Amino acid sequence: MLRLIYTLLWLLILPVALLRLVWRSRKEPGYVQNIGERLGRYDDIPREGPWLWVHAVSVGETRAAQPLIDSLLAAYPGHRLLLTHMTPTGRQTGAQLYGGNPRIQQCYLPYDMPWLVRRFLAYFRPEAGLIMETEVWPNLVHVTRRAGVPLFLVNARLSPRSYRRTARFGSAAASLYNDFTMVLAQTAGDAERYRALGVRAVQVTGNLKFDMQAPEAGMARGQALRRAFGGRQVLAAASTREGEEPLILEAFSRWPGAQRPLLLLVPRHPQRFDEVAGMATRSGFSVQRRSALDLDGPEAEVSADILLGDSMGEMAMYYAASDIAYIGGSLIPLGGQNLIEACAIGTPVLMGLHTFNFAQATEDAIAAGACLRVANADELMRAAAEVLADRSRLAEMRANALTFAGLHRGATVRTLGALAPVLR
Repeated sequence: MLRLIYTLLWLLILPVALLRLVWRSRKEPGYVQNIGERLGRYDDIPREGPWLWVHAVSVGETRAAQPLIDSLLAAYPGHRLLLTHMTPTGRQTGAQLYGGNPRIQQCYLPYDMPWLVRRFLAYFRPEAGLIMETEVWPNLVHVTRRAGVPLFLVNARLSPRSYRRTARFGSAAASLYNDFTMVLAQTAGDAERYRALGVRAVQVTGNLKFDMQAPEAGMARGQALRRAFGGRQVLAAASTREGEEPLILEAFSRWPGAQRPLLLLVPRHPQRFDEVAGMATRSGFSVQRRSALDLDGPEAEVSADILLGDSMGEMAMYYAASDIAYIGGSLIPLGGQNLIEACAIGTPVLMGLHTFNFAQATEDAIAAGACLRVANADELMRAAAEVLADRSRLAEMRANALTFAGLHRGATVRTLGALAPVLR
């Protein structure tokens, strides 16, 4: 009954959802491209399989899936891989990672109505589906199970906050998650919360993000960018979210140290690049943009107070060029973004109080000496100033970050092991 009500609501809001795509395309044109795919129309896409299907909703999930996708392609050479998304930035990230690979096909997942999901499954006939992290759509899960397609929730996480919300649905929540062949959880805490919901098939496999390898090209570009800074120290504010930049800019204007570093400001969403650039300029800072910087030129130089990271697919470069990085979404109650990529490159991190999306990883990084917790933007600047002023402490935190990232690798192997009985 709940699923029927949910489907009827989808019917009512479908025109609004389509209009929202048009509205969002004002800042991000990709939202009005390939709309037919969101309605289950894939006639322009080759359907020859056999297919393994991985769903990665947006940028973070697409990057996290990379080690798993690489391993699946190696382990199952007779299969092709269908990579689905919900956002243009996720699709663009997938294209940057896999563009030109003839065994990988990208498209959007259809909206969550039963007949659209059935059309998607009938067209591609995937042998198995892997849903990354938290993207649980009731009709998608139910229809896929009814179609006999094994479906796994991979790299799954369920914060205490999300658990409390989900538990309100009682047996309906348990029924939804039990339609998965298996839930492969990041941590023992995540697994415990899934079991408390009544989920039967749960296994702890670890966090795939620890298996992400820093691309050599990105590291080399990071050194080139570093040279353009002319020896200045660099504080990165990475994957910042709406509402955070004013706090960061105001606190940065009151930098507590003797010499203010360069601020490398990287908003999470590309449609906000112009907005954040204007915000920084109005705050009295000189601003340069990565998009206007030719790192291949002989005289690349960043002399401004702030370099705006207005590019996609270059986070490895930004982290490699930074001395220390604040990870966005954690000064305000949004749950924080991924700190693992920075640690894997050896960049110490600062996190706010709101890290429920990466709770275990954050606590482990703090315990390892790779991360410092700050309560607000002023404390963020004080902590950054103290670490940057102490060369030995900075070097120690760098080493701790690399050690922390290395100790937690292995989720890809464990995930493949859990999938093997079904995918054989």
